[in-house]
Parts: sequence; C-alpha cells; structure tokens
Amino acid sequence: MKRLEAVCERTEACRADVFAAETAGVSRSRAAGLIREGAVAINGKIAAKNDKVKPGDRVTVSLPEPRVYELQPENIPLDVVFEDDDLLVVNKPKGMVVHPAVGNESGTLVNALLFHCGDSLSGINGVMRPGIVHRIDKNTSGLLMVAKNDFAHQSLAGQIAAHSFTREYEAVVYGNLKQDSGVIDAPIGRHPVKRKQMAVVGQNGREAVTHYTVVERFGGFTHVRLRLETGRTHQIRVHMAYLGHPVAGDDVYGPHKVITALGGQCLHAKKIGFIHPRTGEYMEFDSALPPYFTEFIKRCRT
Repeated sequence: MKRLEAVCERTEACRADVFAAETAGVSRSRAAGLIREGAVAINGKIAAKNDKVKPGDRVTVSLPEPRVYELQPENIPLDVVFEDDDLLVVNKPKGMVVHPAVGNESGTLVNALLFHCGDSLSGINGVMRPGIVHRIDKNTSGLLMVAKNDFAHQSLAGQIAAHSFTREYEAVVYGNLKQDSGVIDAPIGRHPVKRKQMAVVGQNGREAVTHYTVVERFGGFTHVRLRLETGRTHQIRVHMAYLGHPVAGDDVYGPHKVITALGGQCLHAKKIGFIHPRTGEYMEFDSALPPYFTEFIKRCRT
C-alpha cells in the first residue's frame, strides 16, 4: 500500500475527489472510487463522498499496489503484412485490444505477438507493452507496426516524434464537409469533466494536427482520407467531432444514436510508412478497406 499526503493550499474549499485526484495523480472517477473504498482521509478521518477539503486540511490517499499481470502467449491468428528480424507490420482487426489492461487481460494483440515472436520483442515500453511502438483504438482496424528489439523501437519511436512517420487513415463521418480538404490544428488534452475522454482544450493541451481530404460524399455522410501529423490519443475521433463531423459509429464522440451495426467507429488505419531502422530504406504499406467499411459505404450510396 502506498500512502500519499498533501496539505490543501487552496484559498477556497474544494471537493474531496478533486483534491484526492490531484494528490494521487489519478482521474477524478478513480479518486471517487478510492473514497468509496475508504482509502481517502481528511485530517485522519475517512472521507465521505460529499466531503469538502478546506484550506489547511491534510489529505491522505492510500493507493493499493498495482496488480501484476503475467502475460500469456495466445495462439491468436495474426494478419502479418511484413516481417523481418527487426520489426513486423500487422493488420489489426476491429475489436482487438492492442495490449492487456484492466478488463482486457487476454485476447489482445500483445498476447498474439508473444505467441508469434516469443522473446523477440522490444522491452522499452515495459512488460505490459512489449514491441508496441504506437497504438490504434480497439474498434479501429488497420496497420500497426511492432518492434522486435530496442534498436528498432528507438529508431521508429524517433521517427514518430519527429513527425516523419507516415500514418494515413480512412473514415466515414457524419454530415457533408464544406471543404474538399483542410487541416485541423487544435490542441488535445484530457476532457475537463469526462476524464476518460479526450477533447480539444484551450489549456494544458498538446499540439495536434490532422489533414483531411474528401474521397466521396453521400447523403448524410462523407468518406474522408486523413493524415496524421501528430499522434494524440483518439486524435482523429476528437478532431472530427470538434469539426462537427464525428466518425460514424463512434459511441464516445459521436451522437447519442449510435450506428450499432458498425460495432464501433468506421475508421481504418490504411497506410503506414517509415524508414527501416537497419537498412535506411523507406518502406510503405497499404491495407485494403475491410468488409465492415466497404459494406457501410455501399449502404451509404443507396
């Protein structure tokens, strides 16, 4: 058990979950859960849900030790587009989580990679994310690059940081975009209220730039091609929602009435390109649009 303490130096009282979240460096919802578990105390007294923290109060947060997972290789089929001694490119299906976490401890891409590659995965991102250089969301399909050693991982991560890594997506979004192409340059950070979501924010946001081009227009929907200049969490989904054209099927950033038949957002990581860490050769890979995507386009055309 890890105990964290802080004295409130605010000039006004604030909610216990807000102060506990700041003290422990966790989300507000996680802090609220800790309060329900009796893990937060104000001046030595267990805090209640509606308690306030006043200036000068001493708050103690008891954090349980993080659960340690033992990753297991799983014989899950992988669509391997390219593979050599340094890296592989896989085509991830919609619905597959990239790496294990609470609630998704098996059946992930990492479990499949451990079976496929054995010990030949980079360790830079820790034991829970071996080989993972970049991610795509569970319900986003498409190309993902995996590093087999730390040398390759460092090179590929450096290309992503330098914005020299090609990442091109295709999506179907709600509505009819006014322009045939454009650039969304709007910083993204944690949503100020919905802590599990991201949002375009005025403060504490990180630079986020998305280029888009219209591929085809339908009644009520638009097929777009998107190129990422940066790679923030949920960037395309947040940026398109900010533009007023959320990704079709998105149950987080889209309208309340979700297109459930899509099983998640209609978003596909179609193309990636990078300089091979060892050979110095530029390599580019393209993935065909999956059936869920092409079937939805057919329905949009009718």
